[in-house]
Formats: sequence, structure tokens, C-alpha cells
Amino acid sequence: MTDPIRVVIVDDQAMIRDGIAVLLSSSGDIEVVGEAADGQEAIAVTQSRQPDVVVMDIRMPVLDGLQATDRIIRGRRPGQDKPRVLILTTFDLDQYVYDALAAGASGFLLKDASARDLIDAVKVIDRGDAMLAPSVTRRLLADFTARRPLSPANPSAATDKLTPREVDVVKAMAQGLSNHEIAQSLHLSEQTVKSHVAHILVKLALRDRTQVAIFAFQHGLAGPGAE
Repeated sequence: MTDPIRVVIVDDQAMIRDGIAVLLSSSGDIEVVGEAADGQEAIAVTQSRQPDVVVMDIRMPVLDGLQATDRIIRGRRPGQDKPRVLILTTFDLDQYVYDALAAGASGFLLKDASARDLIDAVKVIDRGDAMLAPSVTRRLLADFTARRPLSPANPSAATDKLTPREVDVVKAMAQGLSNHEIAQSLHLSEQTVKSHVAHILVKLALRDRTQVAIFAFQHGLAGPGAE
């Protein structure tokens, strides 16, 4: 039997924290190990409880979710890729979500998502995939790249580091596909896909799959005009 996924919930409203805790605990394989009412408290709780996933609100007093996400990701122990951060957002109102993704959050979920979606998102992020909901991924990342236009100085230089197959994997990751889905799409084994993903992260000096997706939009591998 595998260990439960350890989760810290961060939201300035106690009722929301309680509701999320009940929903996640109902899955049977997720354990809520801590809660926080603001970003500063989230950093402290995360350091003491060492969760696998932090479910993070954006707008909070003392320290917002953007700043807290950045500090939590930078505070990871050497060689570790956890905790990972799942942003809860209203999307249209929380413009900070773009910077949260750049800061290293592994994905986002709308606050009106179902209980099943929330549980699935925590599990997806825990296993190292990006939680980029297909229905809004293109809108989010297209807007992200519009806010951060490419430098005119040889924008393709970064992609020259990748093999043709790695470019294919990057494109698939930008669509929000899991390793299993990429393997099926490209007719590869899942282990081969995992190896490609690891090489891509190293070659591009990126933190996680979400940043790879952003990279793909920034360099024309996804979005309007992509082949």
C-alpha cells in the first residue's frame, strides 16, 4: 500500500479550508497535514510538515499566494522536486496566476471545480504532471506569452538544444498531456517519455512541466501559427 499524498491547504477563509480538507480526505489516499491562512504562514507550515502538494489561494493578507509559491519552490531541499503547488484561482480575476506559474506552480484549478476535479488535480500534480485544464490551457498560456513577448534576438536558439523527438514531447506537454497520453500519441513507451521529459527539463533549465508548456508557447511550438 502506498503512502497517502500529504497536502497543506492555504486560504484566508476558514470555511473554504475546511471544505477542501473534507473533500480531499474523502478520497482515502490523500492526507491533509496542515493548513494556513496566509502566505507567510503557508511557508512556515510547509517547512514544518513537508507536504507533497500545497493547495494555494492567490489573494491573501500578509503575503499573497504568488510570493508564497515562489519562496516555497525556492526553499525546496537540494535534489527534491516537492512540495509542488496547485493554484486555486478565479482565473478572470486573479491575474497573478501567470506569475505564479512562472514562479514554479505546477498548475491551477478554478475555484468552481468539482470535488472530483480537485482530487484528481492533487493526484496529477503529486505524480509530477502539470495540471493545466485542457478547457483553459490555451487561453491561459496564450495570454501569458502575450504579456511576455519573445526577445527578437534569435528566439529559436533555445529549441536548437532539443532533438526532433524532444520537440514533439514539448509540443505534447504544451497541450497538457500526461506521460501516458504522450506515449500513446507518439507511439513510445511511457518510460521513454519520462526519459525525454527529464532531458528536456535539464537542457532548458526549467523547473517542471508547466514551465515547459510556457516555453512552448513563447517559442512558437504551441499556440497560433505552431506546426
